[in-house]
Amino acid sequence: METTPAQDPRRVTANWLSFAVAIGASVPWSYCALTGAHPSEPVIAILAGLSVLGAAFVLSWIVDAAEVDMPPALAVSILALIAVLPEYAVDATFAWNAAHDPKQAQYAIANMTGGNRLLLGLGWSTLVLLSWMRFGQPAIRLPENARVDISILLFASLYALVPVTRGELNLFDMGVFVVLYICYMIGAIRTSPSNDDHEVVGPAALLDAYGPWPRRIGVAVLFVWSAGMIFVAAEPFAESLVHTGLEMGIDEFLLVQWVAPLASESPEFAVAWLLVMRGQSSKGLILLVSSKVNQWTLLVGTLPAVTSISAGTPSSLILDPRQQAEVLLTATQTFFGIAIIADMHLRRSQAMMLAVLFLGQMVVAEARTGFTVVYVMAAVGIMMISKRNRTSLLVSLRTTSRALFRR
Repeated sequence: METTPAQDPRRVTANWLSFAVAIGASVPWSYCALTGAHPSEPVIAILAGLSVLGAAFVLSWIVDAAEVDMPPALAVSILALIAVLPEYAVDATFAWNAAHDPKQAQYAIANMTGGNRLLLGLGWSTLVLLSWMRFGQPAIRLPENARVDISILLFASLYALVPVTRGELNLFDMGVFVVLYICYMIGAIRTSPSNDDHEVVGPAALLDAYGPWPRRIGVAVLFVWSAGMIFVAAEPFAESLVHTGLEMGIDEFLLVQWVAPLASESPEFAVAWLLVMRGQSSKGLILLVSSKVNQWTLLVGTLPAVTSISAGTPSSLILDPRQQAEVLLTATQTFFGIAIIADMHLRRSQAMMLAVLFLGQMVVAEARTGFTVVYVMAAVGIMMISKRNRTSLLVSLRTTSRALFRR
C-alpha cells in the first residue's frame, strides 16, 4: 500500500518541526511582553520581528488548510484579507502614530512601497528562476482568472499618480483604492475556478489529515493565536526598527522599507516557492500576483483611514518629495510588471530584468528618478513592440469589465 505525501513519516516530522519552530519563534518576545522586560532596541527588533515572522508563517499554513472548507467566493474574499494581515499590522502602526507624530508618515509610506516592490521585484522573479532550475521551464503561465488581477493593478497604478501629484494620501484616495479592491473581489469571485482540486501542502497538511472538524478547530485556534502575536509584536517591532536606525546611524527609512516587509512577506514567498517545487508554478505565481493586488489597493487605501481614526478627525498622510518619489517608483515598477505579464506569461529573461532592476534601485536608493524613467521606458517599449502583449492586455480589460458588469 502506497504512502501519500501527507502520510510520509519524514514529511510529517518536518511539518511538525515547522510548526514548532514557527510557534517557538514567538516565545522570547512573549516572555518580554509578559514580564515587562525591555532589552536594547536592536534586540527588541529581532525578538518582536521573529514573533511576527513565526505568526505570519502559521497564518499562511492555516489559510491553505482553511481553503478546503470554503466556497470559492468566500475563500477569495476572506483569504485575501488574511494574506495582508502581517504587512498591514506593521504599516498600520506607523499610520496610527502619524496622527500624533507627522514624521511617522514617511515610515508608513516606506513600509508600503518596500513591501510592494519586494513582492514584484524579488517574489515574481525568483519563482520563474526556481521553476527553470527545478524543471527546466523557461516561463510560467498565469491562469486565465489572473486577467482581473492585471486589470486592477493597472487601474491602481494609474490612480497612484494622483496622490503623488497632490502630495498627500487622503480619505478620497482611500475611497478609490477600496472601490478598486471591491472590484477585484467581485471580478475574482466571478472568474475564479472551483476549489474542488485544492491540494493542501506543507505544514497545513497536518491540519487536513485529521478530518474536517479537527481541521476547522485547529484553524480557528491558530488564527486567533497568530493574530494575537502579530498584534502584540507589530508596534514594538516597527518602533524598534526606527530607534535601531537612529542608534546605529543607519537610515531608519531604509530599515523600515526593507527589513520589516521582508519579515512579513517571507511566509508568502515560502508558500509560493513550495508550490513551484511541487510542480504548481502557476499557482505559486498567481499567489504573489494576488498579494500584490491586495497590497496595492486595500493596504494603500486604508492607511489614511487609520491615521484619521487615530487623530479623531479626517486626516491625510503628507507625502514629502522623497515619499512622492518612492510611490512614483513603485507605480512605474508595477507598470513594468504589468507590461511583461500582459500576455499571461512570465519568462526567464523578464524575471532576470525584474530582479536586476529591483536590486539596482534597492542598492542605489538615490537613483530613484533614474530607475523610474527606466521602468517607464521599458514598459512603453514592451507594449509598443509586442502586439501580443497589447492585444492580451485589452482582453484582460474586457474580461474584467464583463465580470464586473454582467447581470
